[in-house]
Amino acid sequence: MKLILTSLILGLLAGFSAFAAELNVYSHRHYDSDAVLFDRFTKETGIKVNVVKGSADQLIQRLISEGKNSPADVLLTVDAGRLHRAKEAGILQPVQSKKLRQNVPAHMSDPQGHWYGMTVRARVIVYSKERVKPSELTTYEDLAKPSWRGRIAVRSSSNIYNQSLLASIIAANGPDKALSWAKAVRKNMVRAPRGSDRDQARAVAAGLADVAIMNTYYLGILANSEVAEDREVAKKVSVFFPNQKGRGAHVNVSGGGVTSSSKNKKEAIQFLEFLTSPKSQNTFGEQSYEYPVKIEANRSELLESWGPFKADKVNLSILGSKNSEAVKIFDRAGWE
Repeated sequence: MKLILTSLILGLLAGFSAFAAELNVYSHRHYDSDAVLFDRFTKETGIKVNVVKGSADQLIQRLISEGKNSPADVLLTVDAGRLHRAKEAGILQPVQSKKLRQNVPAHMSDPQGHWYGMTVRARVIVYSKERVKPSELTTYEDLAKPSWRGRIAVRSSSNIYNQSLLASIIAANGPDKALSWAKAVRKNMVRAPRGSDRDQARAVAAGLADVAIMNTYYLGILANSEVAEDREVAKKVSVFFPNQKGRGAHVNVSGGGVTSSSKNKKEAIQFLEFLTSPKSQNTFGEQSYEYPVKIEANRSELLESWGPFKADKVNLSILGSKNSEAVKIFDRAGWE
């Protein structure tokens, strides 16, 4: 009886200790790859991951409202502009980790360690294979030329991806040239800005536009869609990485940080280290069509099919610090 009782107690203790530690993650991301990795993290560490989903703005506001009483340990969101916004709101705490520094290039993380990049998206020019030759394309700046009048499709200026692209142009060329560029590209659009990145690719495939500005991973989603029409869209367009003879193509990150309210800081850091590890990075490429933070380490066949490229290495925190300036420039340019 003693042996049986001892075994029962040990079994109960083992079951309890398996999930004794828990992490509460507020996530704006909505990809199958994340669920796969969260389950893998739990199996490897015994730390249960509880996920609360919402838009970036909703989650940031929730963290502000909850303050020090927030149950959240980690915030995951997309775009360096939003990560910077979270830092400025005081809802992320600085953390230092040797593994994070090894896993994440310095320019893809906050200089003070408030957030770290987790995946990379390149914002590129997608063009019609039928109507555009790659030799016609060079830089983002070139899209301002009159030769592109009525040929460009791109989404609204309220979109954070466009705001970050313009912030990178401000950083590279200054606000005056950025304003001139935004005005010219607005004139060159085939229609008023609307829809998602995928809608811009659809416009090119349908012959409405010749080129679109969009994130690469959306093309991956189209290419692997269950909808035949979307797969056809992906076949009719191709990827061009701008500014390869200069600063490189504009890239952005999804990333995460440890919340200021976290009661499980050690486990939260361990979670970020896991997500940025080489094994996890490969999973993102295969399932969500995002580049790893070390772009050259990409192993996804689809991403490799688009070819290697030079990426802009400006510190991505600048995309956040120049966001408000980019929004004002878009407004002055009449870019809805």
